[in-house]
Amino acid sequence: MSPPRFRLNGCDRALSGSPDRSLLDILREDHGLMAAKPGCRIGRCGACTVLMEGRPVTACLVMGYRLEGAEILTADCAEAGPEVAVVRAALIDENAFQCGYCASGFVLALASLLGRAPEADEAEIRAALSGNLCRCTGYASILRAALTAQDRLRAARGSAGAARPHATRPG
Repeated sequence: MSPPRFRLNGCDRALSGSPDRSLLDILREDHGLMAAKPGCRIGRCGACTVLMEGRPVTACLVMGYRLEGAEILTADCAEAGPEVAVVRAALIDENAFQCGYCASGFVLALASLLGRAPEADEAEIRAALSGNLCRCTGYASILRAALTAQDRLRAARGSAGAARPHATRPG
């Protein structure tokens, strides 16, 4: 039986080693990709979030044998797409984090949401972020950054003219 083959940050890869290891361990140990962080290791904190087929998943719960044919994107990838770059910049500009341990999970969860639902409302944004925990910062700055990223993406697309005001923008 041949090892599972998958795409990682745009490059074709084959699983080396045991297929019963977590994607988190595969990323860190086999590929030296450190953006996905070990946290709870039970899928509840979001520190290890990656995109699998464009959707956020906790890498600690995805086993190597599930990688066959999968497209995996990590926050390590500089060419991760316009949503990732805009979300990253907005989080920095809004001083959304203190230690940054959870940042890559938030970046990918937000980028995925704004890529598939660019006009998501605040409730949808909160729901998309519900799988990510931050122990340093109040969530107001993270939500503010999400809304800033949404406005910037909207402006870049040139849709609907100027950015809409957010009546409930935290601050």
